[in-house]
Amino acid sequence: MPEENPFQYVRLLGSWMESRGGWWHSFELPDGTIVEGANDLTGLRSRLARFPIPEDLTGKRVLDIGAWDGWFSFEMEKRGAEVLAIDNWDNPRFHQMRQMMGSSVEYRIMDVYELTPERIGRFDLVLFLGVLYHLKHPILALERVAALSTDMAAVESFVLREEHRPGEDVLTRPIMEFYEVDELGGQTDNWVGPSVPTLMAFCRTAGFARVDLAAITEFSACVMCYRRWDDRIDPGGAAPRLVAAHRNPGQGINFSTDRDDYVSVFFEWDPPRRRDRKAELGLDDVQTEVGGYGTRPLYVGRPEAGGLQANFKLPPGLEAGWQPARVRVRNGPPSNPVEVAVDVPPATDGLRIATVAGDPGGTPNQVASGTARTLALTVEGLPENADLVNVFVVLGPGRLTVRSVEPTGRNATGPRTVVAEVPDGLEAGSYDARVAVGSAQSEPVQVAVAG
Repeated sequence: MPEENPFQYVRLLGSWMESRGGWWHSFELPDGTIVEGANDLTGLRSRLARFPIPEDLTGKRVLDIGAWDGWFSFEMEKRGAEVLAIDNWDNPRFHQMRQMMGSSVEYRIMDVYELTPERIGRFDLVLFLGVLYHLKHPILALERVAALSTDMAAVESFVLREEHRPGEDVLTRPIMEFYEVDELGGQTDNWVGPSVPTLMAFCRTAGFARVDLAAITEFSACVMCYRRWDDRIDPGGAAPRLVAAHRNPGQGINFSTDRDDYVSVFFEWDPPRRRDRKAELGLDDVQTEVGGYGTRPLYVGRPEAGGLQANFKLPPGLEAGWQPARVRVRNGPPSNPVEVAVDVPPATDGLRIATVAGDPGGTPNQVASGTARTLALTVEGLPENADLVNVFVVLGPGRLTVRSVEPTGRNATGPRTVVAEVPDGLEAGSYDARVAVGSAQSEPVQVAVAG
């Protein structure tokens, strides 16, 4: 490799492929014939062996993103998996090799950003090999990968090495280069060059619970990404008590998989070991999850109100519905669940204000004079997932700030109390009060406001 151009090997690989009839991968056909490509069979097998992928994948679904000629797709099929191969162009050599192999691997032409569970389903294993650095939006792509995977993903990417930037300590620093045109090997579809710490941080940030470095090779790094926390429980640990879970910021219990949503959980934990009682919990001490899928916390601390708090990304790819949030501490037993609503539209069955008063327990249909005034409404027909974000209270000309919505259990019925702030500058008079959730709105109820 010439010292003046550490990316020269990229050009050499391209020329090797052309000299082998355009084959990128090598193959051994059922009759023993070898088709030679730019990547030999020994290298391909060694590359795959760096990941802890089972030899027997019977009954598993595997997705191969960026399949190219298809060696990895066909290898997964040999191991018993049902395989879907994806690429963003129609590679004729894939079709040719599939026929020569007698394979039934499904092949689709799709861009990585198009991949969603709704379009292609979910997979036990996702292969994402040699693709990431070709993408302008690497974290978005990894979020797509996480959403599609129910168990694990094998991620391999070009990474910066010492010879690329001598003396800059790229193997330990979380840095990345961006290639606007053809700076990486003369190819215009090479966009990013992450360091190894950056690659691992990308995977954690995208929504994987555990990210293990499998290998650093001459040209790349191999990372194994897991959707779930280690299921081995420390028998000497203590289960936390989960008090609440809500969206951060904005509070509320409603989450959307279309947004970059984050969760705050509040919990109590009594360390079972004396030596742990003065130790503060760090990010790697707390395992947070929703719907059985974990993501590493971004923050663990003690709020002013007491107890403990952890903030984390909503795991990608959750199915719509009520999902349990849980927390573990230092691989101990899981906490009690607290349910949150994921992609649940607020369904109302006729909103009605049963009672309204200036304060909880105050005079009906009146707001007294003074400061820090509130309006307390007993509302019938609120949906289960009514919260501070999707419940609106209108008094006369303006919308009030909702301070609290009485929580309720799942499938519970009956009226709930909503408390909203009355602005100090509101003139004395009689006003209509309404409650709205989504497009549903209650009939007005008159409220007298004192000056």
